[in-house]
Amino acid sequence: MISPQDGFSHSYARARVKFLEATAAAGLAIRSYNHPLPGMEGETLAMDVALDGPANADKLLIVSSACHGAEGFCGSGVQVFAAHDEAWRQHAHEAGVAVLYIHALNPHGFSHLRRVTHENVDINRNFQDFSQPLPLNEAYGAIHGLLLPATWPPSAENEASIQAYIAEHGFTRFQAAVSQGQHDFPEGLFFGGTSPTWSNVTLRRVLQDHAQAASHIAWIDLHTGLGPSGLGERIFACRDDAAAMQRASAWWSAGGSTPVTSIYDGSSQSAFITGMLMNAAYEECPQAEYTGIAMEYGTVPFSGVLQALRGDHWLHLHPDAPPALKARIHQTMRDAFYVNTDEWRAQIVVQARQSMFQAVDGLAQSKLVAAEL
Repeated sequence: MISPQDGFSHSYARARVKFLEATAAAGLAIRSYNHPLPGMEGETLAMDVALDGPANADKLLIVSSACHGAEGFCGSGVQVFAAHDEAWRQHAHEAGVAVLYIHALNPHGFSHLRRVTHENVDINRNFQDFSQPLPLNEAYGAIHGLLLPATWPPSAENEASIQAYIAEHGFTRFQAAVSQGQHDFPEGLFFGGTSPTWSNVTLRRVLQDHAQAASHIAWIDLHTGLGPSGLGERIFACRDDAAAMQRASAWWSAGGSTPVTSIYDGSSQSAFITGMLMNAAYEECPQAEYTGIAMEYGTVPFSGVLQALRGDHWLHLHPDAPPALKARIHQTMRDAFYVNTDEWRAQIVVQARQSMFQAVDGLAQSKLVAAEL
């Protein structure tokens, strides 16, 4: 087993090499779905998939990283560590659970230090029914111009206007307006898109290729950027279904773990959102009972995360910005989603490992319940 620190990388290119080397050394079946564009270093980008267990397994645990690209440093580190963790792998094997690691759901964002895809889309708002009218976020429209000022850093007047909005409407409403997703401003923050992204289409292919035999699927999607630094909030990532919430709570709140929170009852740090990627599990794997969470690890306060995202989107609109300013914006993005300390990395791995063991135990129990019925 490697140390928790050794699983992490400081670039997408290195993270991908570590993941492929670790999973190959473990003898896992690997498949790569190449992205059409190059990475920041000119490297090949891909959604890489490694399966630990039989392809026809009845019980499947999915562990995914980099839904939001710049958050991939965290998730990749967890996946690399898991591939080296013999005790974890043996536990899953003995329980009859196959584990599907999806490395870099959004490889372009991971490489280019962006939260969004090359289409400027937040893929966790992109799994919509595009044949129907898309959700309307009127509150975002009122602040879009403030969030993306003409100059960067923002002027004192701009910042004062945002603080005035918060004073009038409250921070919770402000956070929801910004982050719940919107489909009307393609250059804006948390844009959910108007058609399926490459990541959306490719993830569906992954599920079609690797998850059709399972009758029970669990999913842990690894995120960063909300909550107290280093704390992994377990956010219910299913449709608003009481039975699924009961399963998630029974699995992931066991053994003294923090309670599973929900966007549906307001207990989560996250705002209510639609178009989540978990919709793909229901749509591509209708044969399976699905139970999932997002592991959301805190990094810096929300104000710092938002400032990083604003700077990143400003830079996307101003690609000719001075090199020094580009470098500062990129570093701010990295710092907002990845805390570069041994303590933080150790916290990430310990909590993720616990949630993975819990998912395997939950899946194993699901089989027993089904057999009794």
